[in-house]
This record gives sequence, structure tokens and C-alpha cells, in this order.
Amino acid sequence: MKLRWCYWLFLPAGLLLLGVWHGPAFGQGADGGLDSTTLLKPPADSWPTYHGTYSGQHHSRLVQITPANVYRMTLAWAFETGQSAEIKSTPILFKGILYATTPDNVWALDARSANVVWHYTYPPNEGLHIGHRGVAVYKDSVYFTTPDAHLISLDARDGKVKWNVVIADVKKGYWTTMAPLVVRDHIIVGTSGDFDNLPGMLKSFDPENGDTQWTFYSTLSREAPEAFSGGATGGNMWITGTYDPQLNLVYVGTGNPTPVLAAQDRPGDNPWTCSIVALNPDTGKLAWGFQPSPHDTHDWDAVEVPVLVDGNFKGVPRKMLLQASRNGYFFVLDRSTGRSLLTTTFAAVNWSAGVDGNGRPIPNPAKDPARDGRLIAPDEGGATNYRSPSFDAKTGLFIVSARDAYGIYFSKPEHGEYGWAGADYGLFGKGMLEAIDYQTGKVRWTHGLGGGGSAGVLTTDSGLTFTGDSAGNFLALRTIDGTTVWHARIGHVGNAPITYELDGRQYVLVASGGTLYDWALPEMPSAVKPGSRSQTNPRSH
Repeated sequence: MKLRWCYWLFLPAGLLLLGVWHGPAFGQGADGGLDSTTLLKPPADSWPTYHGTYSGQHHSRLVQITPANVYRMTLAWAFETGQSAEIKSTPILFKGILYATTPDNVWALDARSANVVWHYTYPPNEGLHIGHRGVAVYKDSVYFTTPDAHLISLDARDGKVKWNVVIADVKKGYWTTMAPLVVRDHIIVGTSGDFDNLPGMLKSFDPENGDTQWTFYSTLSREAPEAFSGGATGGNMWITGTYDPQLNLVYVGTGNPTPVLAAQDRPGDNPWTCSIVALNPDTGKLAWGFQPSPHDTHDWDAVEVPVLVDGNFKGVPRKMLLQASRNGYFFVLDRSTGRSLLTTTFAAVNWSAGVDGNGRPIPNPAKDPARDGRLIAPDEGGATNYRSPSFDAKTGLFIVSARDAYGIYFSKPEHGEYGWAGADYGLFGKGMLEAIDYQTGKVRWTHGLGGGGSAGVLTTDSGLTFTGDSAGNFLALRTIDGTTVWHARIGHVGNAPITYELDGRQYVLVASGGTLYDWALPEMPSAVKPGSRSQTNPRSH
């Protein structure tokens, strides 16, 4: 279907009328494929993985759009899915083609114009349609997870199905939203399913035929004789991990234990729930694990992005892993060994009794859910959540969408030992963007976001930070101090912005509702060269 639509936007530069065509693309095709070499060193005209690079830094080296000229940034194009589902996915870009998703849908778009190359729709299914994080691309295939926990390989050229395999059993309560992670000949995918007492799984599939290569279990069923989690199940892995090619380790965060609030029924630390795990991508074997929330009793998944940073820490060269966790703590680990280098809070926290000798917070039993309720900070939504942070190496700032929030947690023994097994109610929350100095854990600046934020964060080498606030603004801030330098009110931002460069022009892409918005500096007329004067307007330059 070809559709032309126009609408008015109030932008910093004034009133803009924009026409957008949906139709066949005129961009480059998918021939040539995305290989492992490109994934290791992505060029400026691509965003080939969920995080942009294997490091999870969600940072770009592009510098065309700067704090000095961002006020001129205007809309290049917009693409409307025509669906009610919110775009939560991070688009993938390769060879001029963008791949964006909602549950059950994949679009391939020309990145220069938003013209549709192809659109794939998965058949109706009984899976949970809570959202979707995006696809992975490898060689000439697009890999897509479905709400009913299937993994599908699509032909990148036309969207036709190559193969379709089951990741987990939807009838047991599993579903999937995760953007797969490609590591050489491994397509790595995790499951969701924290409403039921289900073991958490991460699986690797053969990219050619979908055969299962290995499965890592963060927990086992309670009945399993080899169970190791103190009666806990859960620990599902639903955010795309990161990868260190030198150590050959994949880093993934795991989710909450189940039963969630009935903590008395699962004594001990409950490994590997609410954990960061390092795995060998060739075998799925655990190299090490670290628990940001031992014996979690508040649904604080530790799936938040494990960001990889190389540099000196307190004068010693280190390969580090940084995470701002849902429980309100910021961690710096040695990613070779999992040893703690720094543990500190970055938001309101009242649930712990300190930090142990291994850098793990110590749960305070007095803050466990109780029949008469317990006031807890953060609330169930967490001090942060799934939204991507960003790391800017020039400033040494780890920038995260955070919250100070309070809730009341109740235990309800009559609910038994299954699923949620209790109740919680949010009382208060305020959102802010925080710039954390990873060397000290101190917050260098804070920028208010209103009641809360759902947008991820993007930083660039030019000194810009992009995100969204709760008032529906897409924001550009100065990375050095958090000052707003540009904004456009497009509505609730539900994904993490990305940036790329095509034909010498830098674009910044973000989603609100069911629409993608692509921004750039105004395009210079072809007859006007930099430094020359226009023939029609001799005063222009």
C-alpha cells in the first residue's frame, strides 16, 4: 500500500509542513550481508546491533550535529505503522535499510526516505504482546522473536520466512520480546515469563537452520534434583546482552526470582536470579556470576544493560562492566573475573543493610513484604529499568534514565507459592536523567524528566545526549552539564534513539507511539556549496 500523509509540527525553527511517502524503496538492497567483521567495527552508516556496538555503550562517534547547531535540527521524515502498538524496538540499520518492529511485525524501510521495502506480519497467536525490542541481522537474514516464543529467520531482501523454531513453550507461560544477539555463528535469545514459576533460559541457535546449539539455565525447576537456587525459579533474560571478543564472553542480566514476593519459600541468595552472568558463547558455560540483588523480594530484575568499558580505574588498567541496576545500586565490575570494583547508590534506596565484602547489597529482612505493608524505595518499577543507558568516554559519564520512587509491598500467604504471591502499590516517583562518574559513582549532574521516563539514552562524540521526558518531549542535552539545547514535542518516547550517517548527512532516529521520527540538520541546496553564496540570495552563506 502506498500512502501519503502530511501533518503540522511546531519545531524550534518554526512551523513545518512535511509530506511523507510510503512505498517501494530506492535505497540499497541487502545483498552482501552483514558479517562478523562489520559487527566488530560498525561503520558510521550503520547501527547493526541493538546497542549499536557489542559494548552496549549506546554511543556514536558522529559529530556533524553539535551543541552549537542542534537548534537547527528538523524532521527529515516520519513513518507511521498504522498500529496501536507502541514502538519499543531499537531499529537496526545496514546498507541503507532500517529494520523496525512491534509485536508480530517487522518493517524494512529505506533509511533515506522511510519508503517500505517489505513488511512481515506473524500470524495471530496467544503470546503476551507486551512489547518488542527489535531484530538482529546477520549475513542475508533478519532474526525476529515472537510473543509466543518462536525465533524466525527472514530473508533480508524480501521478508520471506526461511525457518521458524520454538524457543520455549508458550502454554507454560513463556513469551519473548528480546532482540537477538549475534556472536559469529550464534543467534542468542532469552525468554520472558516471570508470572509463573518457570526456569530462566538463554539459548543459542544456528543461524543457518535454527538448530539449538546450547541452553543456559539461570534456575532449574523446583523439582529438579540438581536445582541450585534454594527453591527459586525465574531469572529470565529479556534484554539483549553485550560481548567482549577478546575474552570471548557474553554478558547478560537476569530477571527476578519466582515466587516473586513470597521470599520465605525460597531461602538463600537464589542464584542466578537478579544477576549478571558471563557466558562462553560457544558452549553456554558460566564463567562467573554476580548478584546485584541477592534474595530479591521486590521484583528488581538485573536485566539492565551490562555496559563494557576499557580504561584505567583508580590508576589500574581494567576491562570493566558497568550497570545501573533496578534496585538503585550502581556497580563497576572487573568483567574478566566478576570481582566488584565499586558499589554505590544512584537513587533513593532504603531496603539494604549495607554492602558485603563482595560488593553486593545486603538485603534487610525488615524490608521484606509483610502483611501490614512495608514502605520501600525504589518501588517495583525500579530506580531504572529496561531503557538503555549510554556511556560517553570523553567525559567518563554513565548516563541513565533514573527514578526516585517509593511503594508499599504486602505479603499475602493466601496467594501461595506461585507467581507474584503478594501485592505492591506505587506511591510516588520522579524521573531524572543522571550522569554518573564511573570512577567514583558520584552523580555529576541531574536533569529532571517529570514523573518518570521510558526513553533510552544516546550520546555522541560531539557532546550531545538525546533522550525523552514524561511530558512528551524529545530532548537534546549538553553532555558535559545536562543543559537542554533543543527539544521537540512528539509524544511519549518509548525506545532508545539511534544515530547514523548517510550521504554525508547525520540522522537521529527515535520513536513515539507507533511512529518513527528521523531528524537531521537542514539539507543544503545542491547549487549552494559550503562557503559560497546563493545566486538567488547573495546574502546567504
